[in-house]
Amino acid sequence: MTIEILELTISDYDDAITLWKSCSGVAIRDADSIENIKRYLNRNQGLSFKAIKDNELVGTILCGHDGRRGYINHLVVSSNYRIQGIGRKLVETSLIGLRKQGIEKCHLFVFVENIEAKKFWEGLGWKVREDINMMSLSISDSANP
Repeated sequence: MTIEILELTISDYDDAITLWKSCSGVAIRDADSIENIKRYLNRNQGLSFKAIKDNELVGTILCGHDGRRGYINHLVVSSNYRIQGIGRKLVETSLIGLRKQGIEKCHLFVFVENIEAKKFWEGLGWKVREDINMMSLSISDSANP
C-alpha cells in the first residue's frame, strides 16, 4: 500500500471536513470554517499534512504553533486505513516541521471519553497532564473585551 504524505492545502478543505465529520472523537466547531482553516494553514505553513491513497484523502493532521509551543488538532485517519502507521507518519511529519521551526514541545487535546485516541497518543510516548485544566472563552460571545 502506497500512501503519500503531502502538505494539507485549503483546496483539500471539502474532503477534509467530510473525513473529520465521519470520525467519532472529532468535534467540528465554528473554528473549522473554511476561512479559519485557510488562515490557520497560511499562518502555519509546512506543518499540516494529508495522507493520500489512490487519489483519496485518508488522513489529516492540523499542526501549528504560537512561537513557543506546538499544537496538534484533527489527527484523523479513515477507519478503513487505521492500524497501518498512517497516523504515526502524519504525527512524525508534523513534529519534524515543528523542530525545523525551533519548536521543542507540542500539546494536543483529546476528549476525555476518546479512549482509542488516548491509547494511540500514549503509544507514541505522549503523557496525560493531570496538573492543568483547559479553559476556553468564546471571544465573540464575551461581554468582556
